[in-house]
Amino acid sequence: MGFYGKLLLPRLIDVTMRNRESARLRAAWIPLAKGEVLEVGIGSGLNLPLYSSEVKHVYGVDPSPELLRMALRRAAASSLKVETVLQSAEELTLANECIDTVVLTWTLCSIPNPHKALQQMRRVLKPTGQLIFLEHGCAPEPGVVAWQQRLTPVWKRFTGGCHLDRKIDALIAEAGFRITDLKTCYLPGPRPMTYTYQGVAQVS
Repeated sequence: MGFYGKLLLPRLIDVTMRNRESARLRAAWIPLAKGEVLEVGIGSGLNLPLYSSEVKHVYGVDPSPELLRMALRRAAASSLKVETVLQSAEELTLANECIDTVVLTWTLCSIPNPHKALQQMRRVLKPTGQLIFLEHGCAPEPGVVAWQQRLTPVWKRFTGGCHLDRKIDALIAEAGFRITDLKTCYLPGPRPMTYTYQGVAQVS
């Protein structure tokens, strides 16, 4: 990974994910987290100020050292107990059934093996736990999907592996979760990039 991937891309991700619509959705969903939290793809830590007092501890996992450095700087400005781990989502080192809430925000699109990663999240989640997700992915209209499929091979080369055409609800269900709340919509912007899944799932 060269200069772009190591240093420039993390900064671009941080700036891009601070847009108004993303912030609005984070503010609506992240306060639902409680207890021991695993945030997969913590990125630069944009969710950290939004966790409520019901959160005891946040484990933040990300494969980017630069993004984790940004997250730690944000963590230092909060009263949360935050522990960051440099690792892939497919190889979580946490014990079985130790997490109350798993948080995913615009993460599944770029995980190389989302099936394996979701199975790991299910493994570490307590039977009474919840998965909170905000993701973009496969749209319902065939015309938009066609563009998503055309653009993804080039798009992912410049966006850290981001896939535009993953069907997020199906991936979550296939991993053994039961979705209990799901909202979908287009956010402002080009339709191939903005079809959004928001919701909560539990271990089925």
